[in-house]
Amino acid sequence: MITANELRTFTEQIFLAIGCSETDARLAADVLVSADLRGVDSHGVARLPGYIRLYDNGRINPQPHIRVVHETPSTAVVDGDRGLGLVVGPWAMRIAIEKARVAGTGWVAVRNSNHFGIAGYHALLAAEHDMIGQAMTHAAPLVAPTFSLDKLLGTNPIAVAIPASTEPTFLADFASTAVAYGKLEILQRKGQDVPLGWAQDAEGQPTTDANAIRNGGALLPLGTDREHGSHKGYGLGAIVDIFSGVLSGANYGPWVPPFATAGFMQANEGVGAGTGHFFGAMRIDAFRPADEFKTHMDTWIQRFRQAKAMDGKQVLIPGDPERDMEAERLKNGIPVVEPVVKSLEELGERFGIKL
Repeated sequence: MITANELRTFTEQIFLAIGCSETDARLAADVLVSADLRGVDSHGVARLPGYIRLYDNGRINPQPHIRVVHETPSTAVVDGDRGLGLVVGPWAMRIAIEKARVAGTGWVAVRNSNHFGIAGYHALLAAEHDMIGQAMTHAAPLVAPTFSLDKLLGTNPIAVAIPASTEPTFLADFASTAVAYGKLEILQRKGQDVPLGWAQDAEGQPTTDANAIRNGGALLPLGTDREHGSHKGYGLGAIVDIFSGVLSGANYGPWVPPFATAGFMQANEGVGAGTGHFFGAMRIDAFRPADEFKTHMDTWIQRFRQAKAMDGKQVLIPGDPERDMEAERLKNGIPVVEPVVKSLEELGERFGIKL
């Protein structure tokens, strides 16, 4: 068990060691540790060595000149200059928020970035300003579209944050696949199989092998197969890829560069600039008075909480499990598995920073 402050301090020092500014190092560390606090261990400090490998390979610029390269009153395209997506993402969301203040809504497409952590972190930034926040990003091609043997899409998550009044913010944050690849990495480290429905092997057959993707297999879209709606998960992933890549001028489809932890993947020659994201901010009072809306959001949430549930079950509001986990881990610390501890200690030894 490691406290959030200890992990945050260590992570910040590592980013400082590769040349990030104090502000950027602090922000990047906060994004990663927020994932661990919320129980999304696949996107937390376990990924820190991967970001450093991207830096070693020249794919991350620790001191980027992030800039708007095209804009209208309500839209913008941001070039991340190969910066940490953990930094580029919040920068772009702030632009969307400022656009929304003026125009009612703000939409920002990003190119030339890198992996941006959990999508929910960025969507929540808008909710703090009485706005509905949206964040999405594409990722390395690990996913086979319905009926395909080729991997053409990433896990391509979508997050939407909607503020309420007395109730906590509604936050839906999910991959467009049956599961994020990070969940397979966790089971790989534990030497365990994956449930059926997560992946297919190189011949397109269902598999429980956690290493199937490394051996020519693929992750499956949300829904798993055609009979259970995989075409809908495929459609969601395609929308995220087009918004994040084709619209922004980033790479897209099979050309999205892999994250460093997917060392078995080779980057294809690109058709755009780096990794892309897409952000949106919608001012609630552009539709109805914000206080009135948030009161009705309370009513919405409370009614769903009161739903009659199956024996031993409870109807949850999107964001509930992560909020509960954050409260527990702030109190008791964050559990970090031994392989991750070892990788962090090795990273610390390289830079002279003690975990």
